[in-house]
Amino acid sequence: MSEQKGQLTSDQILDMAVTSLDDDKAKGLITIPLAGKTSIADHLVIASGTSQRQVVAMAEHLVTKLKQAGMTGVSMEGKTGGDWVVIDAFDIIIHVFRPEVREFYNLEKMWDVEIPESGAAGETTEHIA
Repeated sequence: MSEQKGQLTSDQILDMAVTSLDDDKAKGLITIPLAGKTSIADHLVIASGTSQRQVVAMAEHLVTKLKQAGMTGVSMEGKTGGDWVVIDAFDIIIHVFRPEVREFYNLEKMWDVEIPESGAAGETTEHIA
C-alpha cells in the first residue's frame, strides 16, 4: 500500500466515500469489510453508475473531496474508459462500475457477497444498501 498523507482515519475515508457516492446517486452501493481477510485494505466499496459519464464523475467527485480533506497520494485508474474506475484510498478501495461491467467482473462473488439488485444490468430502480 502507498503511504497515506493526511489525517483521515479509515472510518472517515469510508464514510466520505459512501456519502459522496450516495450524493451522486450511485446504485447498488455496498461496503465489504476486508480486515482479517486480506492485507490489501480494510474495506472494499463497490457501486454502479448508469453511464460512463456518471461513473467518471462520481470517481472524480470522490477524489476531489478526499484531497480537499487533506489526503494526498490517492490514485485513480480507469477514468479514460469510464466502464470501471478504481480508487486506491489506502485502507479503502473503491470500485465504480457501469452495471454490465460490474456484473461481468462480479467482485462481490470473490468476497462471498451478493450483488444488490440495483447493481444489475438494465435495472433502473435506485437502491442504496
